[in-house]
Amino acid sequence: MPSDPLIVLARLAQIFNDLRIQYVVGGSMASSVYGIPRATQDVDLMANVKLEHVELLTAALEPEFYVASELIVDAIRQQTSFNVVHLQTMFKADVFVAADNEWSREEMSRARTEVVLPEEALAIRFSSPEDTILHKLLWYEIGGHESDKQWNDVLGILRIQSNSLDFTYLERWAASLNIDDLLRRSRKEAVTEQR
Repeated sequence: MPSDPLIVLARLAQIFNDLRIQYVVGGSMASSVYGIPRATQDVDLMANVKLEHVELLTAALEPEFYVASELIVDAIRQQTSFNVVHLQTMFKADVFVAADNEWSREEMSRARTEVVLPEEALAIRFSSPEDTILHKLLWYEIGGHESDKQWNDVLGILRIQSNSLDFTYLERWAASLNIDDLLRRSRKEAVTEQR
């Protein structure tokens, strides 16, 4: 039987697909797919949710999730996030409204479809390993370099995906996001610990 995060992720992916709302799954779910799996307290998604989606999205979510349409509207207007809670499992998902910028557009276009429940042929769009690393490094920076979880997620992806990562992309966006020092440090640490 699928775990709570996968149950919630499967339903949200199906709803976004049905409504043709482009999305990517990020956070620890993505880092668990590309790196070292770990337990998570919620699911993080980025979605191109627009005001014209609010009514249909709320109606699609309401049978299974606690959702407040006014919070979705606020998140769209302020380019922030809203959350929904799966009523059966009480598991929370944070939906980040995709920013209208180059990085968000590139992240959406570079998303990878991964089959997470082969027996159910469930395919879900995940943020690429590179974009997952960048987001994790940003959260690590914002958190004052104190989150071992974020840092270890980055190291796990770097170690497991090392030969397939697009380092040109990583370096370009790390410089743009002012986290190039953290990228260099994490790469060095990942290589050192593999020896």
